[in-house]
Amino acid sequence: MTRPARTRIGCAGWSIGTPQRALFGDGASMLARYATGFDMVEVNSSFHRAHRRETWQRWAGAVPARFRVSVKLPRVISHELGLRGAGPALDRFLSEVDGLGAKLGCLLLQLPPSLVFDARSASVFLRMLRRRSDVALACEPRHASWFDTGADALLRRHAVARVAADPARLPAAAMPGGDTGWSYWRWHGAPRMYYSRYDDEALAGLAHAVAAGRGTPAWVVFDNTAHGHAATDALRLQALLRARRGGPRRA
Repeated sequence: MTRPARTRIGCAGWSIGTPQRALFGDGASMLARYATGFDMVEVNSSFHRAHRRETWQRWAGAVPARFRVSVKLPRVISHELGLRGAGPALDRFLSEVDGLGAKLGCLLLQLPPSLVFDARSASVFLRMLRRRSDVALACEPRHASWFDTGADALLRRHAVARVAADPARLPAAAMPGGDTGWSYWRWHGAPRMYYSRYDDEALAGLAHAVAAGRGTPAWVVFDNTAHGHAATDALRLQALLRARRGGPRRA
C-alpha cells in the first residue's frame, strides 16, 4: 500500500470566492488557480454521482505534477450497500478515477452514522479494495462501534487511516486512528458546519496536533466552504505550520 509521503493541506472542492481570489495565482480554470495555492483537493461530488474517466483526466491535466486528489467513494458502496456485495460498484468507480493517474493520492470512505462495525463485512470489503488498488485509504466512520480497539486494529491491518473530524460526533472521532503511518483530518466548520470559520485558537491547536506527528504525513481538508472560509482557513493553517518549521510566512 502506498502511504502519503508528505503533509498536504487543501479544501473540499476548488471553488474560490471572490474575496479570496487575490490570494491565488492565475490559471486557465478555477482548479488551475486553486492549485497555485494548494497541492491537494478532496472531491466529494463522486459520492453523489459518477464522473467519466475523461473528466478525471481533464482535471488531472489542469494541475501540476506534485498535486494530489482525494476522492470520496460513491454512496452506493457505503450507504446503500453498507460495504456488502460492492464489487461491481467498486470496479466501476476505480475504472473512472483511474483517469487521474498518479495524481490520485487517496480514496476516502465516509460511512453513514447508522453503519455498525461488523468485523467480517469490513474485512471482506477492505481486502477486496486492496486487491484492486494500492492507493492510500482513509475512512470516516460515524457510529460509536467503530471507535473501539477491535475496529481500530482492523483498520491498522489494512493500512486505513481513520479520519479525525471536526465537529466530532464522539470524543474519539476528533483524533486520528487506524494506520499510524499517516493521518487524515476533515474540518467541516464549527460551531456551524460548512458555514463557520475557525478562530486562531482552533487553528493553532490543529497546527500543534499535526506537528505533534513528528514528521508523520497529515492530510488536512477544510470543508467549511459555504461562505468561502475553507480556502482562507487552509491558507492560515499553512502559514502556522510554515512558521513552526521556521520558514517565511506567505503574504
